[in-house]
Amino acid sequence: MWNVPNSLTLLRIILAPLLVVVLLTEFPDKEIWGLVIFLVAALTDALDGMIARRTNRITVTGAMLDPIADKLLMSAAFISLVELGLAPAWMVTLIVGREFAVTGLRLIALERNIPISANFWGKAKTTTQIIAVSLLIFGSHLGKWQGLGTIVLWIALVLTVISMVVYFQQNWKIIREADQ
Repeated sequence: MWNVPNSLTLLRIILAPLLVVVLLTEFPDKEIWGLVIFLVAALTDALDGMIARRTNRITVTGAMLDPIADKLLMSAAFISLVELGLAPAWMVTLIVGREFAVTGLRLIALERNIPISANFWGKAKTTTQIIAVSLLIFGSHLGKWQGLGTIVLWIALVLTVISMVVYFQQNWKIIREADQ
């Protein structure tokens, strides 16, 4: 059960609250430390699945913990950005709300033994969210490029909504069957 991929997922769960503490505590270079923690955590997301598939170490525990760790990290990062005044609360509410909605859809599907895998839109959403969070955390160090984080956040928001719509369109039959 506790193999390398699951350990990386657990590390991501531990890094999420540490990220909040670092970002919301006043000390020198907190943006640099916050960015490092966030990127290390994001890297564990890429590595845990890749290692699990290549070493045939996919476990039920990992399959359950990985999406929780992902949502915890991204929610912690985005909520911290709201507290810092770097991201609008309404945008973050849509982004975090999408995560709850798609997770609910996946749980309904799982009850019927239908796995819903990540698709292109979900992966694009995650990638742009990671870039947006990174640019927003580090924005004060970007000089004239500081506004780039906001632009990428808008792109991430659009991809977040598109990915949610696509997941629900592709799996609408599951929802209809759940009500019957």
